[in-house]
Amino acid sequence: MKAIITVIGKDRVGIIYNVSQILADNNVNVEDISQTIMQDYFTMMMLVDLSKLKCDFNTLKDILEKKGDEIGLSIRIQREEIFKTMHTI
Repeated sequence: MKAIITVIGKDRVGIIYNVSQILADNNVNVEDISQTIMQDYFTMMMLVDLSKLKCDFNTLKDILEKKGDEIGLSIRIQREEIFKTMHTI
């Protein structure tokens, strides 16, 4: 199973580290990543492989969203099939 993670917020040191640490701790592999800074705002999309995920999907979602709240970012994860369906309508 794959998922798309989006990260958006004011640019600061440690954004990629914070997200990547959670993914590594939960055995999630990053397959592709795209990031950019638009003026002072950081945006990132990641395609991740959840096939060896140590916890359930909703737990990972909660952990990512909580970390986003802690560091002032929007961090969202969607299953790839839902993401594809939303963008093909």
